[in-house]
Amino acid sequence: MSEKTTDGRLAKGEQRRRELIAATISIVAREGVAGVSHRAVAREAGLQPTAAAYYYKAIDDLLTAALTQCMEEDAAYVRDLAESGEAGLRGFAEQMARAVAAPVHLVAEFELFLLASRRPELRKATANWTDALAAFARSHTDSPARVRALAAAVDGMLIQALVTDDPPTVDDYEEVLRDILEKP
Repeated sequence: MSEKTTDGRLAKGEQRRRELIAATISIVAREGVAGVSHRAVAREAGLQPTAAAYYYKAIDDLLTAALTQCMEEDAAYVRDLAESGEAGLRGFAEQMARAVAAPVHLVAEFELFLLASRRPELRKATANWTDALAAFARSHTDSPARVRALAAAVDGMLIQALVTDDPPTVDDYEEVLRDILEKP
C-alpha cells in the first residue's frame, strides 16, 4: 500500500469524524442529548447508518468528541482575544453577540456542558473553556475575584440570552466586561 493511499484514507476518516461531530452538534442543539443515536447522527451527516458506530463505538465517545471540539474552538478564540489587549474586550463582546444571534453551537455547548456535570470524563473539555476565560480575564486584571466573576458572568449572560426575546447587544456585553475587569 502506498503512502499516498494511506494518507488519503486517513484524511477521509478525519473528514468523516468532522462530519459526524458537526451532525452531533446539530442534533444536540435541536433535540438535546437524548436525540443523539448512531443512526440519527449518521443520517444527519448524510452517511451510511453504520458510519457513526464505526468511528465512535459508544454514544459517549461521540458526545465527548463533540464537547471537546466545541470547547477547544471557543477556548482558542478567547485565548487569541486575551492577546489582543484592549481590542480584545470589544472583540469578545462581539463574539458573544454573534453566538447568541446564531445559537445552534451555543445551545449544543450548554447541553453538553450540563452533561459534563453528570459525567466527570467530560469535564476536561469544559475546564479548557473555563481556563481560557480565566486567561482572558487575567490579561485585564490581577484580581482573582474578578477573574472568577468574569467566567461566571460570561456563562450566565450567554445562557440567559438564549431564553430571552431581547438578547443583550455588543455594547451591553462590553459594558459588563469592562465593569468586571477595569480597575475602580
